[in-house]
Amino acid sequence: MAGHFRSLPPQASQKFPPFPQFSGFMKPCRFEGEVQNLEVIGSIPLELDGTFYRVMPDPQLPPLIEDDPWFNGDGNVSAFRVQSGKVHFKQRYVRTEKFLKEKEAQRALMGKYRNKYTDAVEIKIRSTANTNIFYFNGMLLACKEDSPPYAMNPETLETIGLWDFNGQLPSLTFSAHPKIDPVTKELVCFGYEAKGDATPDICYYTVSPGGRFKEVVWMVSPVVAMIHDFAVTENYVIFPLIPQTCDIERMKQGGEHWQWNSEIPFYIGVLPRRGAQGSDIKWFRAPNAFPGHVSNAYEADDGQIMLELPISDKNVFFWWPDAQGNAPDPHQITSHLAQFAIDPKASNLDITPQIILKEDIEFCRIDDRFSMSKHRHIFCDLMDPRLGTDFLAIGPVMGGGHPPYNALGHFDEVTGKCEKYFVGPKHLVQEPVFIPRSLDAQEGDGYLLALVNNYELMTSELHLVDTRDFSKPQAIVLLPIRLRAGLHGNWVEGQELELVPN
Repeated sequence: MAGHFRSLPPQASQKFPPFPQFSGFMKPCRFEGEVQNLEVIGSIPLELDGTFYRVMPDPQLPPLIEDDPWFNGDGNVSAFRVQSGKVHFKQRYVRTEKFLKEKEAQRALMGKYRNKYTDAVEIKIRSTANTNIFYFNGMLLACKEDSPPYAMNPETLETIGLWDFNGQLPSLTFSAHPKIDPVTKELVCFGYEAKGDATPDICYYTVSPGGRFKEVVWMVSPVVAMIHDFAVTENYVIFPLIPQTCDIERMKQGGEHWQWNSEIPFYIGVLPRRGAQGSDIKWFRAPNAFPGHVSNAYEADDGQIMLELPISDKNVFFWWPDAQGNAPDPHQITSHLAQFAIDPKASNLDITPQIILKEDIEFCRIDDRFSMSKHRHIFCDLMDPRLGTDFLAIGPVMGGGHPPYNALGHFDEVTGKCEKYFVGPKHLVQEPVFIPRSLDAQEGDGYLLALVNNYELMTSELHLVDTRDFSKPQAIVLLPIRLRAGLHGNWVEGQELELVPN
């Protein structure tokens, strides 16, 4: 790697660049600390006992690349401990190699998103640990899909360090969306670009509840493309490839890691979950589309795999255009819930989606107790301009880069009904998590919890909504600070937090 690093000019300013992704509500927060007994409007059910963890890209210093995408900020993890009707808040940065080197230098050192050839110094593990925060085997795993995760203490949020599962991790990378099988409790995961930047290799693996690796399968992708999320059923794993492709020569010339390609299909890889070899994967082809976050997948009675996720006909990551520099107007991008019926034994690999919900949605969640099996209820973020969001008032302070959603959605696949909880005319919502009312409650009976941006006060709120009465909040928790747009998070039951890692 020696010789490709940028020379550092004298630093003239510590000010963040005047771009939308660093302005208004998206101005970096850079806060660490804790606040006990947050204000609560309404009431939090006493039976709720757990912690909502979420992570946001939050640069601690102005970036080396002035027009840096908001995806490239340092991972800052929030923990909302809910117990006895009260909420306590704690936040800490993940101490990645990047974070520590830049903290010592008091300036940014890492260059473009996932392009080591633009760095000012060598950073061996370039992770920002900013995409998902996941609990497994007694530890929090701060995930970024270009590297192994970082382990954190779930109570203190102290960084334990880079985590390779005690030397077992076979891949250089680890998904930002690992899945827990609700029956076996095993972790199902993968890494893409698994042998390094621009390599077509995918490594799939499963981990026992005690932390021991079981299945390990190496595969080759038809194109080097982003695989942000994936799906799991009882007998299969499914890999949706986003048509953002990578080229190592472009990176070496200082270009972007990702480039949109509208000329290739939307590939969906299907691999037997157990006892497979890499050659067993089938790459199904759908019309070019941008796949969003998987809601779920399951096997129907006839043996077909039913995969559900939002798709868009436009490049959702518009800040990474195609080879000609074409990118869509972000205001024209919408995603609709699609269902793919995939016959894993088929010889014809061409498939077509069916749109089952025409609302503009993303960040789908289900009742995780029904993950990998047939589900009925989907919860999501939703944008409905008819609900009355005052964009004239909030537009100047929203900031940019992140997609705007003004409601939480609850889609019942049996009735076809989509309920909407509108968060307010000067508010937008971030990704929700579903909390069952009890461990034995019926599917979808519980609460939805989501961070909400209050643009009038420029502060953040937590909204708790009862799925039995989706029209109004059960409780609104007020934060004295502003938390910029995050990516992903998860709810962890209090009894799980008592586990000791193996």
